[in-house]
Amino acid sequence: MAKKVTMQKIADHLGVSKFVVSKSLSGKGGVNETTRERVIQAASQLGYFTQKNAYVQSIKHPQQSAGHDRNRQSVLVLMPNIRAQTQDSLYWGKIVDGIALALDQEGLGMVIISEHRTDNFVNILNPAGLLGLIGVGQISTSLLLEVHRTGLPMVLIDHEDPLIPSDTVFANNTDSMVRLTNHLMGIGHTEMHFIGNNLYSRSFRDRWIGFRSALEEKAMKTPAGDDEMLQLEGLDDGTFDESFRQWMRGRIRANALPTALVCANDSTALIVCEVLRAEGLNIPQDISVTGFDNIEDATRGNPPLTTVHVPKEAMGRAAVEKLLNRIHNPSAPLEKILIAADIVHRDSVAEPLLPTKSQQ
Repeated sequence: MAKKVTMQKIADHLGVSKFVVSKSLSGKGGVNETTRERVIQAASQLGYFTQKNAYVQSIKHPQQSAGHDRNRQSVLVLMPNIRAQTQDSLYWGKIVDGIALALDQEGLGMVIISEHRTDNFVNILNPAGLLGLIGVGQISTSLLLEVHRTGLPMVLIDHEDPLIPSDTVFANNTDSMVRLTNHLMGIGHTEMHFIGNNLYSRSFRDRWIGFRSALEEKAMKTPAGDDEMLQLEGLDDGTFDESFRQWMRGRIRANALPTALVCANDSTALIVCEVLRAEGLNIPQDISVTGFDNIEDATRGNPPLTTVHVPKEAMGRAAVEKLLNRIHNPSAPLEKILIAADIVHRDSVAEPLLPTKSQQ
């Protein structure tokens, strides 16, 4: 039988006192952020968080009844207001809509919190009045640690934390991007480039992996890991446009412009299209562009975007179903749920133009 991972074992592993470990894991002050992160990472590596008695004893959630307090029949939806993660978002808002509809069908309430500061979140969180938590989008380890400490069951949508174990729900980003890239290759594209940031989120990384895998399978050249279009900053507010413009102009001067640009999401693709048009390029006659997510604005693009439809409401509903299952089966293995996504063919993609004799 494996030995229990104690705070003392973590302290010995790091060469710090048990007091420092306790302070770090309890969220109390008196420990600097660097030390706190080291303690959390070591605790995760040693398996501390996977123990049933990590932190405090799990809260016992009472069975629902007709006369039960409505507040105790609510689910907390945590969506920190970072990276454009708001209810008004054409992507995140649809996920929240799915959560709300599923909870309403179960007769459950929903409390939405957009707080991203740990200290404020601790003051708001009242585990005794909640059934569980659904996290939407990017959430810091420190916030998830507070939830894990309370024993509240949680499910994360479009995000997973390497240190805090939980059930997760994602679109099948990798396989969907493989299919999209294979479609481009199938109609003749051999020079393609990924536009985004593979470190921006887990979904972006999975989409990049799918793109790269499809190219590698056909023995085609893939962008290097240090490619500047894989490290774009300003994806949230569209300020990456100038970096993309300079990169594109350099490619044109070198007669090396790709025939297709595969963007990490629709918002990125729409801005890419704006820059291309401003530079005098026609889409898709001169260059094809694809997006991902199928937000409403994708249909209003000029031209409308070929993209991948992510069933956002279905992701929200799946998270509610998983959370309720977790509440009733707390010891069941953790799951990563992948929701299938389909290609939506529109007018931003066409067969590449054959090179003229002067270009050959």
